[in-house]
Amino acid sequence: MSEFFTKPVRTVALIGKYRSPEVAGSVQDLADGLRDAGVEVLIEDGTAMAVDSHGYAVVDYETMGMRADVAVVIGGDGTMLNAARRLAEYDVPLVGVNQGRLGFMTDLARQDLRVGIGQLLAGKFAVERRFLLDVAVVRDGVSQCNALALNDVVVNKGDIGRMIELEVKVDGEFLYVLRADGMIVATPTGSTAYALSANGPILHPAVAGIAVVPLCPHALSYRPITIPDRSVVELVLVPPHEARVHFDGQARFDALAGDCVRIGRSTHCVSLLHPPTYSYFAMLREKLHWSAAPKHA
Repeated sequence: MSEFFTKPVRTVALIGKYRSPEVAGSVQDLADGLRDAGVEVLIEDGTAMAVDSHGYAVVDYETMGMRADVAVVIGGDGTMLNAARRLAEYDVPLVGVNQGRLGFMTDLARQDLRVGIGQLLAGKFAVERRFLLDVAVVRDGVSQCNALALNDVVVNKGDIGRMIELEVKVDGEFLYVLRADGMIVATPTGSTAYALSANGPILHPAVAGIAVVPLCPHALSYRPITIPDRSVVELVLVPPHEARVHFDGQARFDALAGDCVRIGRSTHCVSLLHPPTYSYFAMLREKLHWSAAPKHA
């Protein structure tokens, strides 16, 4: 990540964990610090419902997308995923402040807020581009649902409690018919989420690939596979099976037998801004509790 975010930051939007009063202190500290630095502050309207805006402008995502130079997301990865999808079309860079539990995408700790924002305003944050997935659920040739996903698209059995069957195609070529609890299609960003718990591969963000990960398959020969990021995956529900389609675990659509879930790389990307101390491998070591660095005599 050699590219630095050097664009002048005149307006910053603050987005807090949904309806969570626990982010109030962080939002207030951050807003006051930005104001003292001469930066205009916008508070996302959902955040303002749980946190006093203290006279700062309260805006919706559309206004934020048009006015903000940067959005600071205070919460966990779920808050970041929602903000990323909502702001993707506006290409507003995101900074994550971790007040969640794991935080693969939220780099700044609560106690480092003031220092971190100073570094951001000084142009010391690095830019990393992450691609999203475009998803369409097609029925009889007509799209019934369209969505974006930064982490993953999951097609699973929903509440029915039994396996489903999916005909899987990649770029129009038949791959196999899968009998399983479902399928996960993940970006590199999402490779450390649900796909990881299903024994999928960890993909470095610079890898131009999409992970296709069977979920509890009936036969162990169905293995995760990484395909080019320009590929299109089609998952057709074999009758009489129905399924539920999840987008980043935050939105869903109930698909019927015969529906085709079509997944490909979106034209939209998300820019994540990282502090100078950020390291992807150090993040993995910390979050996944890998062994400590070797001690030298």
